[in-house]
Amino acid sequence: MGKFRIPKIPPTTNKTIRFPNDVIEGVEEAIRGTDCNFSAFVIAATRMALEDLREQANDDDT
Repeated sequence: MGKFRIPKIPPTTNKTIRFPNDVIEGVEEAIRGTDCNFSAFVIAATRMALEDLREQANDDDT
């Protein structure tokens, strides 16, 4: 396990994107009753997707 580091808030840029209504409903259902907001969920999901893509690219290289 890595060492704990106090997180730094990265610089951000506003982007306007359109989500299908069913995706919005799914995210809102998933975060209901949690401390997570829509943006945090989408950022975490996007980071995970990017990591998966990097791993797939590395697997393809072997």
